Amino acid sequence: MGDVLSPRGEEIEDRRVSLVNLKSGKGFEGIFLPQKVAERLKAYIVKKEVRPDERIFPITYSAARVIVRKAGMLVGVKVSPHDLRRHAATYASRAGTPIEIVSKLILRHRNLSTTQRYLGRISEVEAMRWIDNLHG
Repeated sequence: MGDVLSPRGEEIEDRRVSLVNLKSGKGFEGIFLPQKVAERLKAYIVKKEVRPDERIFPITYSAARVIVRKAGMLVGVKVSPHDLRRHAATYASRAGTPIEIVSKLILRHRNLSTTQRYLGRISEVEAMRWIDNLHG
């Protein structure tokens, strides 16, 4: 989540966000946003008058974690930022997104095997549903 909190106004270009100084050791990486998210982010930047050299979200990882936990408590769920990341990946995978896309674009893992461990096992019920969908 630290990578998500780090972008500056100048690192947003249309639907692409340039992430720099990543914890993975890569110096630079681009990610893509859904159209609606990109539009809302641009509107937020304008509304908050974020300068190109300023961080868009000037909060720490700890502050973000508190915000996510409080939001979870409002709906009666214990949740962390990492839980949201895992849920997004699992949701995409279960919706039929190719695992290569989940791995490289959503989770930004270097190795597909990391993503496979991350997503965990599929239940028998889910496996049967997918077999029926594929061969139904």
